[in-house]
Amino acid sequence: MGVPVLETIALEKRFGGIVASSNVSLRVERGARHALIGPNGAGKTTLVNLLTGVLRPSAGRILLDARDITALKPHHRAKLGIARTFQINQLFADLTPLETISLAVCERLGIASDWRRVVGKPPLLTGEVAEVLEAFRLADVMDEKTSTLPYGKQRLLEIALAIAGRPRVLLLDEPAAGIPEAERHVILDIVAALPDDVSVLLIEHDMDLVFQFARRISLLVDGAVFVEGTPEEIARDARVKEVYLGEAAHV
Repeated sequence: MGVPVLETIALEKRFGGIVASSNVSLRVERGARHALIGPNGAGKTTLVNLLTGVLRPSAGRILLDARDITALKPHHRAKLGIARTFQINQLFADLTPLETISLAVCERLGIASDWRRVVGKPPLLTGEVAEVLEAFRLADVMDEKTSTLPYGKQRLLEIALAIAGRPRVLLLDEPAAGIPEAERHVILDIVAALPDDVSVLLIEHDMDLVFQFARRISLLVDGAVFVEGTPEEIARDARVKEVYLGEAAHV
């Protein structure tokens, strides 16, 4: 096993008598391309909400680079390098991709109040903002309002927005949901090609995408880690086929 950048230790979340996360111990290694799979209601999104601080655990700990962040609020975790995307886009509809990414970069640099003044200036446009737009295939639509973009481009923009903050850990909650099948692989190919200093934890139902993307897979069942392994190990595990892969083939 490699060095974990993000780790949970015996993490639990209870809502009254309902156990949404049960004794979850998960390691996301540096540079990981790690997928989290499981039936509907298995606790995948609950776990992401625990990792980002939206929910407080009932028990257990969360470590980022061996630092205990269990009690930190979401914005503090974001500043430490945890970023996420959502099943439903959280974007600025009236901004363009250029403006959106420029705002994110300026926010990270502590000059967000001046972002409109610096948008479009050559040093900024030819630098980091341009690189992000190019990497996420948004350069051709960078001056169009986000609300007018095709849905696939909006999903790419949301991930690009997260990356512009230079996270250490990127949590992707079903990034391909609602996207035409022909475009899904494009999104995961771009994410897979991110630098190794960005560790990715992906929630996804499309098992073709999962096996294409992941180097390691964890299966959640009833809020607990049922099994974990390489894609090859998961594919040939009879227990996984019984509790999930047969169902996932029809999702």
